Amino acid sequence: MADIDYFFATLSPYSYLAGTRLEEIAAKNGATIAYKPLDIVALFGRTGGTPPKDRHPSRQEYRLQEMQRQAKKLGMKLNLKPAHWPTNPAPSSYAIIAASRDGGGDLGKLCHSILRACWAEEKDIAEDAVIRDCLEAAGFDPKLADSGLLAGAETYAANLEEAVERGVFGAPFYITSDGQRFWGQDRLDDLDAHLAETRG
Repeated sequence: MADIDYFFATLSPYSYLAGTRLEEIAAKNGATIAYKPLDIVALFGRTGGTPPKDRHPSRQEYRLQEMQRQAKKLGMKLNLKPAHWPTNPAPSSYAIIAASRDGGGDLGKLCHSILRACWAEEKDIAEDAVIRDCLEAAGFDPKLADSGLLAGAETYAANLEEAVERGVFGAPFYITSDGQRFWGQDRLDDLDAHLAETRG
């Protein structure tokens, strides 16, 4: 069992804004991470959430302002309205699942490179070439983009079911092995403090 179960969506701007801080926190605290990409729109539907496009205009406007503030605070490039968003998140999620099974590369780097491709580089993360480039850059075999699609689909669906059962309702969402839940990239400091306390 991993020390941190990380539920996220490859289309989520806040998963992108988390950067590689989760990996840094895990390394500092000697913690392991289980990466669990899921279908965020389906999660909203199962847990009482509303997709961004269906939210009241005031909520949509606030979301864009907040994203811009967070990106500036973190010094990260962010396109508020990416050219290829929304797109199909399944292919990139399947690639992450395949890479997790195959090993040999840096999963955190892979996840962030896919998120960055969407939110900062104006790339379509549903495209095979984009996914292959991200896999290769993170030290994985780019052919993983085409392998284990059935197993990837099964795991992707299972991640959603597990998320609903464990009280996940957004992304990014972090659950520690002792059952503490942290929602949002702005709760990473709290996750860090909790890990330090329980391991200290």
